[in-house]
Amino acid sequence: IKPEIREGCKQFMIENVTLKEIMNKLLEQINLGLNHKTRAKSSVKCFNTYVQDLPTGRERGKFLALDLGGTNFRILLIKLDGRHYEMQSKIYAVPASIMTGPGVDLFDHIASCLDNFTKEHKVSNETLPLGFTFSFPVKQEGLKKGVLISWTKGFSCEGVVGQDVVEMLKVACERKMKSRISIVALLNDTTGTLMSCAWKNHNCKIGLILGTGTNACYMEKIDNIEEFDGDHTKPYVLINTEWGAFGDHGELEFITTSYDKEIDQKSVNPGKQRHEKMISGMYLGELVRLLVLKFAQDRLLFDGKTSELLKTRDNFRTEYVSNIESDKRGSFKNCKNVLEKLGIHGVSDQDCANVRYICECVTRRAAHLASAGVATLINKMNVESVTVGVDGTLYRKHPYFHDLMIDKILDLISPNVKGVYMMLSTDGSGRGAALIAAAAAGKESTRR
Repeated sequence: IKPEIREGCKQFMIENVTLKEIMNKLLEQINLGLNHKTRAKSSVKCFNTYVQDLPTGRERGKFLALDLGGTNFRILLIKLDGRHYEMQSKIYAVPASIMTGPGVDLFDHIASCLDNFTKEHKVSNETLPLGFTFSFPVKQEGLKKGVLISWTKGFSCEGVVGQDVVEMLKVACERKMKSRISIVALLNDTTGTLMSCAWKNHNCKIGLILGTGTNACYMEKIDNIEEFDGDHTKPYVLINTEWGAFGDHGELEFITTSYDKEIDQKSVNPGKQRHEKMISGMYLGELVRLLVLKFAQDRLLFDGKTSELLKTRDNFRTEYVSNIESDKRGSFKNCKNVLEKLGIHGVSDQDCANVRYICECVTRRAAHLASAGVATLINKMNVESVTVGVDGTLYRKHPYFHDLMIDKILDLISPNVKGVYMMLSTDGSGRGAALIAAAAAGKESTRR
């Protein structure tokens, strides 16, 4: 590795003492967020999800789940029968014009797809309970009521921020569908992940997303929440931290690089989701691109050659980072493929070793920041052992994000924590939504 490149990447190395400082700042924001009187001052809002029961494994029935959290959405039909479950699903695209158009069009599009799906699966004459996974920052005001705080991940539909998204979906379904749909629960992907993993492993008390975005939720004692407005007969509630916004009040300024600043300034939400922009899949490839371009322009890579493709924003996809790091040591097959896609040909092995090193530095910082977040939650919960349910393409596709995280979490947790396990969720936003819908529908039927 060229010493100048090593030096240039040094700002991405975060020592444990710095990570512990970040953990203290995060804990401070979480505590402010848990108290509705100080929430406005906190960058980490810690919303109540109104989910107070983990799955029992005895849930039964047919449920619909709708999962909207990025450039496509899924509709699922799920049959639960105790420990057995069957699932049919279909993925639908959200066209770019709809992602940035009027909100009404977005919900109409979803409702039309729901209409088709229920007809295709011959359930259009049944009223099925639906769990709506909506993975954007929402202030929940009940299990099936939530107001959008802000769009993230490239969405900017007007007329939705400040509105109840369940109501908007309901109105669209009434407009577009003859079949009745009963939306019984609103959740986000983080909550769904925790529920889905807890269905298999009761020790799962933290849900983590490492995908296009990043977020975490955890089981909190209701005694730690000022004026808790839920069921006081149950000791715990799931808290959706919305930790992607950590740093929005300047808490991460001391580790922010010029590359982070550039990504933030050119994003659709400047100044927002600063923590997410250092961790999640939407930004890691772009961070690598900025570094590779800078070193090439400084004649430290590719003999100073660049290309129009390399100079274009967002062309270095995060999956390229995973591919490059998946090369066996000493082999640079994936790396050369990626660089050729970006119009950079005939590169030396040394160039590839340096590009790989840049990828590793960016990945490692992301994994270490995510680990510091998880360790903060584990220390706060003060449990002996815990399982973290994880979902998201970054965690799923990267060859050793998991290993980086386990090693670092073990460095950062309190000595009284004996075991930490990370479990890959196999379909959180689908099965998780059905499990929450099952619990909610069960409650509704016992009330009737």
